[in-house]
Amino acid sequence: MEIGKGVQRWVVDISQWDPSPHEFSHAMSFLPQHEHSSITRYVKLEDRKRALVSKLLQYALVHEVLGIPFDEIVIKRTVEGKPYLDGYKEDSELPNFNFNASHHGDYVAIASEPICIVGLDIVSHSIPEKETIPEFIQNFSSYFSRLEWDNIVNAGSCDDLLNEFYRYWCLKEAFVKAIGTGVGYRLDSVEFHHTRGTNIFVKVDGKVLKEWRFWLYDLGKRHTRTVEQLIPVSCKGGEIPTEQENDACQAEEIA
Repeated sequence: MEIGKGVQRWVVDISQWDPSPHEFSHAMSFLPQHEHSSITRYVKLEDRKRALVSKLLQYALVHEVLGIPFDEIVIKRTVEGKPYLDGYKEDSELPNFNFNASHHGDYVAIASEPICIVGLDIVSHSIPEKETIPEFIQNFSSYFSRLEWDNIVNAGSCDDLLNEFYRYWCLKEAFVKAIGTGVGYRLDSVEFHHTRGTNIFVKVDGKVLKEWRFWLYDLGKRHTRTVEQLIPVSCKGGEIPTEQENDACQAEEIA
């Protein structure tokens, strides 16, 4: 098995999928029975769609990369919520096969790595309805370093301010999802630096983590020019993919 096969980036746009109850149940039947409650617990159809597609992507990715039949795949979660393949027998070419999924707005995505630790997050740039944009982001001020916060509040217009807020938030979420600590991590100690979404690096408690790499992608506009989805993929250790390899993986969009 080639190591490159373990590097996957899949994105699904679910906005045009309007399944009937029968179609939805049929799609869910591909999953083990114990996974169904994690989908049906949602009341709104949009939330159920995101949950279902996220689960299907996880099983499909494991099947695609490792060749394990669907009915033999067992996916569990750590206490912090990071999915992992239970009973995975270490492969010399895929010694640390791991994956991470995310969904928000119109998109569901998954990323995997054979050696690196991978984290993934999607953010839909939704506009707050019951408060102004400055009031909205003020609720999250404690999660950012002084430098990050200054960059956010001085970004420019309200649209610019919101975009910068979501950019930082998405990067932080991908980082803590990669290391598997969840939202309990001190996000204000994780300080991201970037130049218009490129040349990204991170400091934790003031120390640069040189072994980490980040990619930030714009998935496109949705409804208004302030609504977009971004995917930062963080990768630690081992043979990291190049920018070209990540771009090629990113191009694997499933309509």
